Amino acid sequence: MKSPRRIEPNLRTRALGYLARREHSRLELERKLAPHAQTPEELSSLLDTLEQRGFLSAARMVEQVIHMRKSKFGSQRIVHELREKGIAENLIAAALPNIRETEQENAREVWRKKFGAMPANAKELGRQMRFLMGRGFTAEVIRQVLRHADKEEA
Repeated sequence: MKSPRRIEPNLRTRALGYLARREHSRLELERKLAPHAQTPEELSSLLDTLEQRGFLSAARMVEQVIHMRKSKFGSQRIVHELREKGIAENLIAAALPNIRETEQENAREVWRKKFGAMPANAKELGRQMRFLMGRGFTAEVIRQVLRHADKEEA
């Protein structure tokens, strides 16, 4: 018995499949679809159509990234991720106050889960600071967390 030939999905179907799973930025979708497009013009036209119809939205992408990352990462890491995804600077700037609003609390919670105790010496202090910096928290937020963490222990 002959196996049925698998029909390759067209570009639009492939794009909608990606968007059904999660939000994508235009740049991400363009990178994923480029190998399957006949011409760059075809791909650009499809992406324009998806944006016009509301299937592809940079604003929704920003909201999703912030929602997913806010509790674990700081503003610097989130901004970096948004830039990597090709999000416009004006959308990133508009989202920053929303991220920074709870950054202090989020950093304290991340620190508490990982360490929960004040650093005993300079080496441990450096380790805790590097961990929080790696998570994208600003130096000022880290200082605040480590300065006030001893008050929470008491």
